[in-house]
Amino acid sequence: MRFEGTTDYVATDDLKVAVNAAVQLRRPLLVKGEPGTGKTVLAHEIAAALGGPLIEWHIKSTTRAVQGLYEYDAVARLRDGQLGDPRVHDIANYIRKGKLWEAFTSPQLPVLLIDEIDKADIEFPNDLLQELDRMEFHVYETGETVKAVERPVVVITSNNEKELPDAFLRRCFFHYIRFPDRETMLKIVEVHFPGIQKMLVSRALDLFYEVRDVPGIKKKPSTSELLDWLKLLLHEDMPLETLQERDPTKAIPPLHGALLKNEQDVMLFERLAFMARRKG
Repeated sequence: MRFEGTTDYVATDDLKVAVNAAVQLRRPLLVKGEPGTGKTVLAHEIAAALGGPLIEWHIKSTTRAVQGLYEYDAVARLRDGQLGDPRVHDIANYIRKGKLWEAFTSPQLPVLLIDEIDKADIEFPNDLLQELDRMEFHVYETGETVKAVERPVVVITSNNEKELPDAFLRRCFFHYIRFPDRETMLKIVEVHFPGIQKMLVSRALDLFYEVRDVPGIKKKPSTSELLDWLKLLLHEDMPLETLQERDPTKAIPPLHGALLKNEQDVMLFERLAFMARRKG
């Protein structure tokens, strides 16, 4: 299988190379990039291209590595013991399989997504080193060893909120998704809005990239926010003339709530407009 993108996902040439290299080596593909660049969706598209199941493990700040393997529910076993439930005699009834266990024992080659690994504790990646390397782990309560028949395709995403350990990085194939340039963004827009008016898209992209390039902006709008903005522009039937205006006293774009997501950035654009009015 060679990943070439899909009808719903525009993949750049360097991203295709990275995905195919990781699949060939069966190394975890570590994907970094700013939020909204399609890191999580990539795993969905790889699974669709492979024709296998997608197993998703979304990481939180409280997630522990052992939860990806299995969890032993001692409380439930104690409760069943007090109630005289016969299930209590088989400890396997109280073992909850984690996402790695599911991936290792899947009848079809799966894609395992470990999403936003940088949200967890700094030791989290180190705690998974052996399991991801050997593709096996031991269940102490039952004495069994769970081993992958075939190494699953592993996609790990990170928003770069914290540095990952060197030992973990050595075991991964790394790719950084750069923010789409204008040409790539046009292809993405065409996928989501086939046949959209080209003049509207052209002017919307002008404004979008101008907003991203404003010095001091705290949260740059992402691809998903651009698509939301375009959807609103189409729904509101925004006149093209409104987007074509280059009045510096109206620095804030129409329907800006889809692009600007905090009050500091809104105030920044309001100050720019105020300064332009004063100069005028």
